[in-house]
Amino acid sequence: MIELSLSKVTKTFGFDNILDTFDLEVSSSEKIALIGPNGCGKSTILKLIMKEEYPIEGKVTIRKGAKVAMLSQHPPKVEEEYTVKDLLTENFKEVYEVEKAMRELENQMSLCTPDKLQPILHKYDTLQQKFLTLNGYEIDSKVDEICNKFNLDNEMLNRKFNSLSGGEKTIVHFASIMLGEPTILLLDEPTNHLDLDALEWLENYLNNFKGTILLSSHDRYFLDKVTNKTVLIERGKGEVFHGNYSYYLVENEKRILHEFEQYKDQQKMIEAMKRKVKKLQEFGRRADPNGESFFKRAASIQKRLDKIEKIEKPSVQSELPLSFKMGDRSGKQVLGVKNFDLSVPGKELLTHNTLDIRFQDKICLMGKNGSGKSTFIKYIMDLSQSNGMDDSIKLGSNIKMGYIPQIITFENENITILEYARKSYEGTETHLRASLSKFMFHDESIFKRVGNLSGGEKVRLKLFELIQQNINFLIMDEPTNHIDITTKEVLETALKEYPGTLLFISHDRYFINELAKKIFYIEDKKINEYIGNYDDYLASKERQSLPDNNRRIRKSKNI
Repeated sequence: MIELSLSKVTKTFGFDNILDTFDLEVSSSEKIALIGPNGCGKSTILKLIMKEEYPIEGKVTIRKGAKVAMLSQHPPKVEEEYTVKDLLTENFKEVYEVEKAMRELENQMSLCTPDKLQPILHKYDTLQQKFLTLNGYEIDSKVDEICNKFNLDNEMLNRKFNSLSGGEKTIVHFASIMLGEPTILLLDEPTNHLDLDALEWLENYLNNFKGTILLSSHDRYFLDKVTNKTVLIERGKGEVFHGNYSYYLVENEKRILHEFEQYKDQQKMIEAMKRKVKKLQEFGRRADPNGESFFKRAASIQKRLDKIEKIEKPSVQSELPLSFKMGDRSGKQVLGVKNFDLSVPGKELLTHNTLDIRFQDKICLMGKNGSGKSTFIKYIMDLSQSNGMDDSIKLGSNIKMGYIPQIITFENENITILEYARKSYEGTETHLRASLSKFMFHDESIFKRVGNLSGGEKVRLKLFELIQQNINFLIMDEPTNHIDITTKEVLETALKEYPGTLLFISHDRYFINELAKKIFYIEDKKINEYIGNYDDYLASKERQSLPDNNRRIRKSKNI
């Protein structure tokens, strides 16, 4: 059954068509991923379905009786005093008002004389019928059921919504949406702000959801786990792949190769026809005044040529030349940690930790939100930059450290990309502009002010700066936040070839799988070491949970 469809939809912002006669059919129980670069129209499609936007041309159709709900990127804005329970129950205000009126009438009936009872009973009967129509007797059990599914206990229900973390707000907002029992669920970047435990919970919940899902996400691991159909949005149109993200990668490569062969064959044919037209016209001029037949044949071929539907050259994302240069290598030991403690005001994060980072290690630092990942990295950076002393931490010899923080800021946000890049670049203005163009900063865009850059642009500019510095120890804190899939893949390719040592924090499991050779996982104030990537870490944890097994897990030598 078709749940919703977009037919020949065109949507324009300014002078450009974001969607250009876009078509999409969504059937019952399908779980569809919308993918494509930032700005291609993914969020626009979801807004068109929700009637938050309207097409210039075309039609959006939703099956009669279908209930659509959307989890947007940003949590709802509520009053300061709003609790989690208030948010969960706000859609049942009418039910609670009817129930309150019924309680008042019950009180009146208990106090009134028999001669005044009948009109009150009549009012009560009317309200009770309305309460039944609104399924009032099921509301409390429905709320309890959702709270159990979403792990929302009484303490959480009484907390102010605005005091919650980003991930907690996402989960609560999602719970409030699911109370409406939607049959079609729209998700716009649902994994933002979620830690790994919450991500795994969300994946499990969506896999058990019986309805239809249409989602946009940059989390490729999440897409692989949840979706069974992928729609690539390109040049305002959609290309459908009947599988998850990994399936799409393989099939899209085949598609591009096939289309490129078709394009080359057509170009050869067009060039041959053009040469034929030119030759016949030349023959006609030479045979004058008897060359009319040559001109007619040339005109006939030209007419056929004009009617040919041109195949567009397949677009291939240009790759960034992120080949990190490295000057002098560091010593074998890059960072040694022994009996290390770390705390922030009011909270102890790490106690008696010992670990070792060696040259060319590629390590992902993981742990729940608030476990101390970023604090640990910032401590190392501060120690390095200030040449401070700490008997528990020893930096190796000849370390040249580079750092990409979770939130990239600039000392002067009013300077342009060109002015910022010039500070770290040794070479002529011409060569600098050429280098910036390889990082997708073309033409007039180099005069964009750094304070106005998107998340992906900031990462690209920071990478450009670091490449000039010949670093041998690169530290990154959530580098894939706010960047699209294409930029992630380019970054992965470069970092795989990076000849130095890499330490990074990430919740992006696909990214971790591609890069990590070790996992440092913070749990119960200890940093435990696992050999391998994220999937290897999961396998190790699973073996740990089995009784009487002979697992071999290498951990850090915590004291």
